[in-house]
Amino acid sequence: MSVKNQRMMTSVSKWFELHSLQNLFFHYNFLKMETSITLKNITRSFKTHFWEKEKEVLRGISLEVYKGEVFGFLGPNGAGKTTTIKIITGLIRPDSGTVSIFGNPADSLEAKKRIGFLPESPFFYEHLTGFEFLKIHALLSNYKDCKKAVIESLHRLGLKEATNLPLRKYSRGMLQRIGICQALIGNPDLLILDEPLTGLDPIGRKEIKDLILEEKAKGKTIFFSSHILPDAEAVCDRIGIIIDGEIMQVGNLAILLKKDVKTDEISLEDWFFKQVKGSPVEIRDKL
Repeated sequence: MSVKNQRMMTSVSKWFELHSLQNLFFHYNFLKMETSITLKNITRSFKTHFWEKEKEVLRGISLEVYKGEVFGFLGPNGAGKTTTIKIITGLIRPDSGTVSIFGNPADSLEAKKRIGFLPESPFFYEHLTGFEFLKIHALLSNYKDCKKAVIESLHRLGLKEATNLPLRKYSRGMLQRIGICQALIGNPDLLILDEPLTGLDPIGRKEIKDLILEEKAKGKTIFFSSHILPDAEAVCDRIGIIIDGEIMQVGNLAILLKKDVKTDEISLEDWFFKQVKGSPVEIRDKL
């Protein structure tokens, strides 16, 4: 073997050794951490019409989300993201499999106490003001001084001037902010946000991303779905890709983006496009 080839083999060996150590170190750290969400072999089917056969929406998915991380749940429309979130929050039950939140069953009161949830399409009582709406949620969270908590939350999300404005007069972005307020008002350990950046302008998206990182710094776990890939790339520690009811890939974002590419960096948008291109069988064979 020539000297040039020997040097090349040495460089390749060092590269693989470095990335193997990075993966090992990453997984070792998370093995020591508490699990916030655990899904084991979850299946769920629905009927669109009573005369049709049931369609399998989730096909035996398993997933773990660790305490203190920001986990991005990504996938195309109809992949099963919202159904998964509804099962995690206990709004619907799986046909089979188990779900636990901090070791408690997802439909238990102990689990629900620790969750703050923003659904994809929240419903608001339009006759209530922002203050009245949040006061209800603060009282449900057993706040003694709910007025202080509500005002602080409104100020934090940039809704100070809309405190006494009826929700019917809120813009789309303002409604999204008040929805995030209600998810945060109970000071939950786990934030589950379904498309939290929808309807926000660039400034609003930046503010919500900063807020997510602030909550992470407090030791909170954030699980969110998003179609805005650059925003997910900016805040996520790990991501999971769900396609046609099956989880195709879960892992550390930095490692996944460098996997099987010759350049040093690849954007999440480019990487995601490569993963969702083709059928689930083709994707599984490729991974």
